Amino acid sequence: MAKDKGRTGSAGRFGARYGRVARRRVAEIEDDMRDDHACPECGKDRVDRKGTGIWECSYCGYKYTGGTFRPETPGGKTVTRSIRAALAEDEDE
Repeated sequence: MAKDKGRTGSAGRFGARYGRVARRRVAEIEDDMRDDHACPECGKDRVDRKGTGIWECSYCGYKYTGGTFRPETPGGKTVTRSIRAALAEDEDE
């Protein structure tokens, strides 16, 4: 029998099902979800996912909503950038 190398990661629970690309994508998303994320309030890398779209900093206790698998979504970054640009224009006038 072949030796188990332990390289499957979190998507190993799917076995040989669903295809290599889908399993790799799931593993990447779950790894990113479990990474350290910076708190928008205190700046420490202590943000953890508490539920679907709910993120909390274990250092300062700041709780906020974000994406399902990431605390900040690409769409949220775009909106934040647009708001900052609009506020900067108001200050210039």
